Amino acid sequence: MTQVNIVDLERAEHPLDVVERLASLRDWIFDRAETDEMSVAVAGRWAEYHVAYTWIEDVEALHVACAFDLKVPPRRRTEVLQLVSLVNEQLWVGHFDLWSGEDVVMFRHALLLTGGAEPTHRQCEMMLKSAIDACERYFQAFQFVVWAGKSGREALDAVLFETEGEA
Repeated sequence: MTQVNIVDLERAEHPLDVVERLASLRDWIFDRAETDEMSVAVAGRWAEYHVAYTWIEDVEALHVACAFDLKVPPRRRTEVLQLVSLVNEQLWVGHFDLWSGEDVVMFRHALLLTGGAEPTHRQCEMMLKSAIDACERYFQAFQFVVWAGKSGREALDAVLFETEGEA
């Protein structure tokens, strides 16, 4: 088996410095308690979203995770996992997971910055936008499964229902 060697390059600045600067410019509520982690609070239409940006040095990736307050009870876990699978089939960027440690659904995505590539404000902003958009689009489906006892398919069909014309 061939071993792949990756040379570490010095970066002009920490990738989260770009995110922090962007958050300040956009007046986002954020907290950067750790060098490699930053959290942003975003009010959406359906929920308040907790977005975590994490710099993963080993693979040179900027990771974003977006969660919302919806605790999945054990009895609905299998159906939520079915919904996660159905939703992920439709996504071009990122994916949903059921975070087993906390029993919450979250959207995750990563931007690879190998070879010393620097993230741009636009890339960091688009990571946040894609996470929030995905959560906004599917939040109600997760609620239907957890609170209304719907199947993953029924919940997904309900939220993807498109209306046409005018009432």
